[in-house]
Amino acid sequence: MGDKVVNVPVILITAAVFVIIVAGMRAAASIINPFLIAVFLSSLCAPLLYWLQRRGVPNGLAVAAIVLGLLVVALLLMIFTGRSLNTLAQQVPVYQERLTELIAQVFDRLNDLGLDMTLSPLTDYVTPGRVMSLVSYCLSIFRALFTNMFLILLFVLFILLETAGFPRKLQAAFPDPEGTLGHFKTMTANVNRYMGFKALFSLATGVALWILLALIGVEFAGTWGMLAFFLNFIPAIGSFIAAIPPIIWALVQLGLPSALFTLLAFLVVNIIVGNLLEPKFMGHRLGLSPLVVILSMIFWGWVLGPIGMVLSVPLTMIGKIALATNEDTRWIAVMLE
Repeated sequence: MGDKVVNVPVILITAAVFVIIVAGMRAAASIINPFLIAVFLSSLCAPLLYWLQRRGVPNGLAVAAIVLGLLVVALLLMIFTGRSLNTLAQQVPVYQERLTELIAQVFDRLNDLGLDMTLSPLTDYVTPGRVMSLVSYCLSIFRALFTNMFLILLFVLFILLETAGFPRKLQAAFPDPEGTLGHFKTMTANVNRYMGFKALFSLATGVALWILLALIGVEFAGTWGMLAFFLNFIPAIGSFIAAIPPIIWALVQLGLPSALFTLLAFLVVNIIVGNLLEPKFMGHRLGLSPLVVILSMIFWGWVLGPIGMVLSVPLTMIGKIALATNEDTRWIAVMLE
């Protein structure tokens, strides 16, 4: 009975601390997001850094080479995406008029079939302005990434410089350095494996869709392919969200047949990559149940926005491994599997 009296305040205090931390993270999302992106970029670059160090390249020179390479890639992406988005913004009014005509034709056709669309709530929601705003919202992920690109690269620089001495700091900071270092290595290996495979398959998805949309004749095929690359990191619904803007664009630019071909292209690529290749190479190495993956995406998306949705799986994996290191919280880690 005494144990129960003691545990109730502890649970309440823990819950209150959790709520405060989450509220603080949500309020500081604009600061936390660039740092989180830098951490996961650093985890992807760490194997290359270790490879260069084994070849005798000094640590400072290896880090400088990696950051310089990331800077060049970021600048090329910013130039390409900036030009595409500027051109796209100039053509939005023209295509919005075409979309107005298409929606009017569809509603007239439905009225001819006996469906009174004047009483339907669809007329309030399916409007050209709302549809084009959906396209703009999907493209806002580029702004979120490129706005803080130089801050992200600065974080990457200092994180990689600290990488070599981090195990030594863990050994000095914790009473059980071997166990702590083992958990840290496990966490790093799992996150690196997930991010590496996910980046590879997302790149394959983006390039394949770029080529297919270019063959169909959809404008800004490269931009839609890049959008598919970034949104493919969002589990379950990322590929679906990435398909909406190019399908709408193909519809207003080329007509219904091209929109259907665009839909078919997304279905084929996502079935091959998402349902065949990813499970074959990644398997069940995440250690997270599908329900936990979906819930983590919703939670981190609510806390950190679109970037939180992209990083939801690795963030949850880190939390699971951290919970598994403590006997009192190990049961929570088991429930996440």
